[in-house]
Amino acid sequence: MPKKSQISRASRLKSKIRPVERTSISDEIVEQILALIASGDLKPGERLPSERELCKNFNAGRSSLREALRCLSIVGVLTARVGEGTSVAVNGGKFLGKIVKWRIITERHDIEDMMQVRIALEGVTAASVAMRASEEDLANLQEMISKMEAALNNEKAFAALDLEFHILLATISQNFLIYDLVAMIRGQLEKMLQKVLLLPNAVPLTFKEHVTICNAIKRHDPVAASEAMRKHLESALKRYLDSLAEPKVAGTYAEVRVASKTRKRSVKAIA
Repeated sequence: MPKKSQISRASRLKSKIRPVERTSISDEIVEQILALIASGDLKPGERLPSERELCKNFNAGRSSLREALRCLSIVGVLTARVGEGTSVAVNGGKFLGKIVKWRIITERHDIEDMMQVRIALEGVTAASVAMRASEEDLANLQEMISKMEAALNNEKAFAALDLEFHILLATISQNFLIYDLVAMIRGQLEKMLQKVLLLPNAVPLTFKEHVTICNAIKRHDPVAASEAMRKHLESALKRYLDSLAEPKVAGTYAEVRVASKTRKRSVKAIA
């Protein structure tokens, strides 16, 4: 016999669920479940009602319901276990990670988009670290800088340490969204860095930029730290654009980006 708490929870969800009317029944079910999670009516770790109850509330067949639940399980929104039923996943980052990875796979120019996001967000992270970094945090940052200096003649090792530096900053700032984003795209960014760091003087210039960021953080100067991060990421993006197998473009970051867009339009027009 169902427990009283289960009955009250089922009744609460029943009032939120409406019969499905769209042609794609499973898509509508997916959207409603996502909406229930977003509104807090379904919380991380909470079990969904039984299939029978959901089919009745959605006014949908069991095959459509199972298709929707299977889709949500694949992307990490739901967790299905034999004998335990289906519940809302506790780790929402898994869902975000799969979506971001899929976009990286299917979009050709997402590295530029990712760098734009990092420019916008990591400046805030650097400023936050400058304000809250402890002596232990500063020691860890200095240790990372020392490792990068030791790897100046090894582009692959330096590229890995470059990403570790940014992840360390996100950890110190306790900005877990930045941490998740950098961690999720680190594979693509590492490939980019390995290509960029083959350019003349790219490694020493990149190292110098990281030292500037670190020094601003050591002074607990959030404005300088944010500005140093912005300049570093803009320079990294410019070096990436310069590394593409297209005519090199000299100039500021903004000029390079405009030229890059012009080249892309030209290529599309020719195609």
